Amino acid sequence: MELTPRQEIILGIVKREGPITGDRIAERLSLNKATLRPDLTLLTMMGLLEARPRVGYIYSGKSLDQLINRRLHQVRVGEVQSVPVVVAENTVVYDAVVTMFLEDVGTLFVVGQGGLLEGVVSRKDLLKAALGGHDLHRLPVGVIMTRMPNVFTTTPEESVWAAAKRIVTHEVDALPVVQPATGPDGAGGLKVTGRFSKTNIARLFVELGERA
Repeated sequence: MELTPRQEIILGIVKREGPITGDRIAERLSLNKATLRPDLTLLTMMGLLEARPRVGYIYSGKSLDQLINRRLHQVRVGEVQSVPVVVAENTVVYDAVVTMFLEDVGTLFVVGQGGLLEGVVSRKDLLKAALGGHDLHRLPVGVIMTRMPNVFTTTPEESVWAAAKRIVTHEVDALPVVQPATGPDGAGGLKVTGRFSKTNIARLFVELGERA
């Protein structure tokens, strides 16, 4: 979010003269404090100014880029994740295509008993199967999916920044959000609890912009 000219002037005043009270800032601008209150509140909420009781306003020394960076490291995947869209390994490719279309996603997570992650299947995987002349009504997704442990994942506790960097680095559409779990047979694995995608990242940026 860009600051208004008046907000830029307020920042300059606080930089030079802080700590300074709201009344003194209003005097410098030949305005009343009530007129400046929304600007001061916004600058404080953004973290550009710090308001200290009986002292006044102090410039935080942080840029907008620094504040956005800090926020992206603070937000956890679990706060923004979506509901996962899953299929079984024996689901045929045709049904997987229909599911992907109806759910409007670019990646399906393949799970076994207990919801444990077995693999992922992407638009590209399904397209290759279709162009390869396979019988989509017979071919199971288990044949074309990327299997564990070659699947990139994230956890609810991981920062959005770290998970987003993994999506960019590995050029994938989404990451399954997982937690350690034990299957019905007693074997350990990763249970799919959510979905973190490019859409979640875009939505978070929009929300951060609206809050600012």
